[in-house]
Amino acid sequence: MPRRDADYSRALARAVHHSTAWLHSLADRPVGPSRTAHDLGAAFGGPLPRQGMPAEEVIDFLARNAEPGLMAMPSGRFFGWVIGGTLPAALASDWLVSAWDQNACFRYATPAAAAIEESAGAWLLELLGLPRESDVGFVTGATMANFTGMAAARWRLLTDAGWDLDRDGLAGAPRIRCYVGRERHDTVDLGLRYLGLGQPTAVAADREGRLIPAALDAALAEGGGPALVCLQAGNVHSGAFDPFPEAIAVARKHGAWVHVDGAFGLWAAAAPGLRHLTSGYGEADSWATDAHKTLNVPYDCGIAIVRDAAALRSAMGLHASYLVHDAEGPGDPFEKVPELSRRARGVPVWAALKSLGGDGVAAQVHGLAAAASDIAAGLAVLDGVEVLNDVGYTQVCVAFGDDHTTRAVTARIIDDGRVWMSGSRWHGRDILRISVSNWQTAGEDVGTAVAAVGSAFAAVRSG
Repeated sequence: MPRRDADYSRALARAVHHSTAWLHSLADRPVGPSRTAHDLGAAFGGPLPRQGMPAEEVIDFLARNAEPGLMAMPSGRFFGWVIGGTLPAALASDWLVSAWDQNACFRYATPAAAAIEESAGAWLLELLGLPRESDVGFVTGATMANFTGMAAARWRLLTDAGWDLDRDGLAGAPRIRCYVGRERHDTVDLGLRYLGLGQPTAVAADREGRLIPAALDAALAEGGGPALVCLQAGNVHSGAFDPFPEAIAVARKHGAWVHVDGAFGLWAAAAPGLRHLTSGYGEADSWATDAHKTLNVPYDCGIAIVRDAAALRSAMGLHASYLVHDAEGPGDPFEKVPELSRRARGVPVWAALKSLGGDGVAAQVHGLAAAASDIAAGLAVLDGVEVLNDVGYTQVCVAFGDDHTTRAVTARIIDDGRVWMSGSRWHGRDILRISVSNWQTAGEDVGTAVAAVGSAFAAVRSG
């Protein structure tokens, strides 16, 4: 098909129109979708058409028919799971990434993408107070960031044990003992499964989900050989952080590699008033986070940070005659991630950091935590509402007496549509879990959230 610049212009113009309309609707629209995937199947499915449709008409069709099935996740009234919004500079730069269409695996072939990502990585290390010699890889999300950090750990631990992982694989290798807090996120277990390391040993945690260092010490002392300890920056329910100085000291005593899962919590290190939560975490070996959750860049942007660059590049890299390397640089981006072909996902991170600056990132993180605290305070004064966690970061867990009532209140909140909050189960109880992750959440959204929960609870009580 011949290249036609006008086709691009018309299609992109329609995309700008529909995107702007969508963003402008977020202030007032109900948060939840009005149609189900089953409902929408007829519009998007059926036999593959024999004849194509002009690009701009495809965009119009897509936007028109998708709209009823869209959830207002970018809204400041969305508090479900741990899902952030998107900063304007990050969103616009992500459009450029798609238009540029660079395969960001090569430093030689895509120097602009490489330079931007390298600068973003250096800024992240400075912002988060992590060792400047660390390598930074931009992966798909927090799950693959955990996977990548733990892959580097696996390579280093087995190499130091005298085992050639690349040549001999895992069969017959020394077993790597893996230790996690009892309330770690399940994606840590998933990463270990991907790596063939099996089920980890769960170590006791306190009421807020923080790993207990003495319990870790006792567990590590029960065996010998290579060991991997996974700590947590931000419990998905309580928002709590593991005691890094004590836990890392225990791990070091036993020669273990320490990985930190900080999907949304790593960013506390960028905020002076919250930095104490991450105290000592810079002594770990690898760190994982998701730039979408707290920094608020578009999806598809996890970040893997590994102090031991040789271990990361040995675990992730490859060499082939057709791959042209940049001899002057620090190595190619594909050596730090589990992909070759990929979009330049570090560009929106650079754009977000450039637009905010260090002070702006700190203010954004402080704002999220302050909104969570305000929501918790507003709910705590309502008769019959229990705030179950110490609200020190961005998470709030609430119950309404018995499980049946809590489930009913959660369903009412979702049906009401003013806000979206997801249910969960914690400490043997059904709960309503509120995660403040969107840069746009402000005082009015906090008031709306408290009012929506209060009215839902009143309706359940009276019904």
